[in-house]
Amino acid sequence: MSAAAQVTDSSFKQEVLDSEVPVLVDFWAPWCGPCRMVAPVVDEIAEQFVGQIKVVKVNTDENPSVASQYGIRSIPTLMIFKDGQRVDMVVGAVPKATLATTLEKYL
Repeated sequence: MSAAAQVTDSSFKQEVLDSEVPVLVDFWAPWCGPCRMVAPVVDEIAEQFVGQIKVVKVNTDENPSVASQYGIRSIPTLMIFKDGQRVDMVVGAVPKATLATTLEKYL
């Protein structure tokens, strides 16, 4: 079971923009090979930073409006939101250390 909650177009504002803690959003799709590679890394990050950040996933096939709102052109795209604003993003499958270092700037 993934540690990251699935977020939809309709729940995005509540789960991400209104979050009290920084949120890592993994934009992915089932057919995307690199997305499957980065998924375990995202789950490990969710466990490493439990209580400090929220980690969610957005399936871009099922939730096109959030994806287009944030200009997602290639997946996986990992975005960091803090206080309702997008503060950073990482495109592509990256090592866990890279992702952790990026996230630590916003804690």
